[in-house]
Amino acid sequence: MTGLNSKAIIIDGKGHLLGRLAAVIAKSVLQGNRIVVVRCELLNISGNFFRAKLKYLSFLRKRCNVNPARGPFHFRAPSKILWRTVRGMLPHKTTRGKQALRRLKAYEGCPRPYDTRRRLCVPGAMRVLCLKPGRKYCRVGRLSHEVGWKYKDVVNSLERKRKLRTAFGKKRRASLRRITDRAGELVAPKIKKFEKIIESYGK
Repeated sequence: MTGLNSKAIIIDGKGHLLGRLAAVIAKSVLQGNRIVVVRCELLNISGNFFRAKLKYLSFLRKRCNVNPARGPFHFRAPSKILWRTVRGMLPHKTTRGKQALRRLKAYEGCPRPYDTRRRLCVPGAMRVLCLKPGRKYCRVGRLSHEVGWKYKDVVNSLERKRKLRTAFGKKRRASLRRITDRAGELVAPKIKKFEKIIESYGK
């Protein structure tokens, strides 16, 4: 993921650890790459759910005493939680950091332009490789739902529709491929016959 890249790198968030993935993304956007992260609700956090929820509820209590509207702003959506985690790893108050942060896009689910494109995983941030077997973890989507995110059911229903659409598309392409192969097998003898006739006329 090094060097300037005009085409966005699409990462599937499922099964990645939040902090590890955020560190990789922060490094990459500083190097000039455009990153798109989909299915942020399936990101994982190490440690059990109760511990993660207590930490987030503690964060919700932090505010500006003079005017709470000034911040800090407590994002509930999984994509915004990832965005804020990456922001904390960037010099976001400088021009370089602001431009780097603009190169990151994060989404719940897998929206339309990216559902048909190849999605990557980051092995150095995968939970199965980073956490020892048996260690507890929780999903960011569940944490977001518990602290006030209201779109869990909407995202789940859209994801079910997308998976069905993808499955039907694969089945249709496979059937078309079989029909094309069968037609090629049936037509092949006739093509050979015509080739022989053309060769004989050439002689």
